[in-house]
Amino acid sequence: MWSADKGGVRRDNFRGLLVAGGAIAILPPALIHFITRDQVQLSSETHFWSVVLSSLLACAAGVALSYGGARRGDARAVLVGTAFTVMASLLLVHGFASPGFLVEMNGVVSLTGAATLPVGGVILALSAHPFARSRRAVVPLLWLQAGLMVGVIALGLVALWLPELVPSVPEPASLAAILTLVAGLAFYGLLALRALHTVLLTRRLADLGVFVGLVWLAGALVPALTQSYLDLAWWLGHGLEVAGVLLVGAPVAADLFRSSPSRPLAGDLRGKEIVSSEEAFLGSQVGGLVRLLAEKDEYTEGHTRRVALLAVEVGEELALPPARLRELATGGLLHDIGKLSVPDEVLKKPAALDEHEYALVQKHPVWGDALLGRLGFSQRVRTLVRDHHERLDGGGYPHGATALSLETRVLTVCDVYDALRSDRVYRDAWTHERAIGLLREEAGTAFDPRCVEALERVLARDLAVALAV
Repeated sequence: MWSADKGGVRRDNFRGLLVAGGAIAILPPALIHFITRDQVQLSSETHFWSVVLSSLLACAAGVALSYGGARRGDARAVLVGTAFTVMASLLLVHGFASPGFLVEMNGVVSLTGAATLPVGGVILALSAHPFARSRRAVVPLLWLQAGLMVGVIALGLVALWLPELVPSVPEPASLAAILTLVAGLAFYGLLALRALHTVLLTRRLADLGVFVGLVWLAGALVPALTQSYLDLAWWLGHGLEVAGVLLVGAPVAADLFRSSPSRPLAGDLRGKEIVSSEEAFLGSQVGGLVRLLAEKDEYTEGHTRRVALLAVEVGEELALPPARLRELATGGLLHDIGKLSVPDEVLKKPAALDEHEYALVQKHPVWGDALLGRLGFSQRVRTLVRDHHERLDGGGYPHGATALSLETRVLTVCDVYDALRSDRVYRDAWTHERAIGLLREEAGTAFDPRCVEALERVLARDLAVALAV
């Protein structure tokens, strides 16, 4: 049985869930495209009412999403609402153009049916643009949304009044239709890859739903551009389109009410955000342990958070994949969790430790590993906690290990840097230059040179950003 909390599905269940999600994403489009070859004779009235009612509902949802995004200053939510309302407007015109109901056979029904998904894909893809991150984008996007909705509906009404102005293009499976299909699939493919990146970071069911919805929207493109309204696949594609919009829109709407939205469509969730909002993204278990550590010793909790934030930046600099970056974030936050077992008189001693006390403190990686083992954490996270004081030359503790994973090498470098840059009762904090100098000096022996160099780049970039503010 899958176990999940606010931070997502546990790692040991996640692979199965990911496989199941992939099957759910692929199966309906596959059934439509490769199994359904039947033709149907549904009435124009059926097409009119089914499309018009669903488009009005989608339009209302898009407007509500944009309103909620505007109130919270979330330009991405407004942009997604814009995509939904524009798609709904095209579908509304498509419904009113149903041949044989209000108007005769016309090119508007083909054009709007073919344009709905590609146009929506283009607008959704804009959610990844840096402009969509700014609160200043909210008002321009609202005006854009209103203008596009009015423009689509007005042009649609003119076209229905003067149908001879609109040729029946693209014809199903024509060159124009295939080119439109390729462009639409490219946009939805980009969005699906970004959403998958977010899923691997968060392991949240809602984010997986966005991925599935995007695959369904891409799948609905094929019958829309290669089949006619006489084909059952064309009608089922309409249904898949509506279901895809719901799957994409619902989690985006839910994100508006979260303190830490994941933005699956943008795919730009960063490791630092996962660390900063550990309970939302890594789970209540991690959040609870971090709070316990803060109650035990505020300095230790602050140190672990700074190390985790730095470590995920270095991990991104070294192009760690999302799943390993998530484990690095968890291991960074919990690397000193074994200090919960260190007596207060030792952990908070206002002087340098003696030999016996230092030997006691050196047991905290083993104690942390054991604690996380009892709580069911993955072996990768436990290894980070156990080995964060090890060194490549075997000079570390608790076991003198030398075969260290890349994540552990990143964590050790960041741990040492932050420790050197912090005030201690027995010494003042080192300067940045002195701390980096030590890491450079021991790169290749105690520390991985790649990690030291990546840390320098990250710190230089962070400094440049801070000076620019």
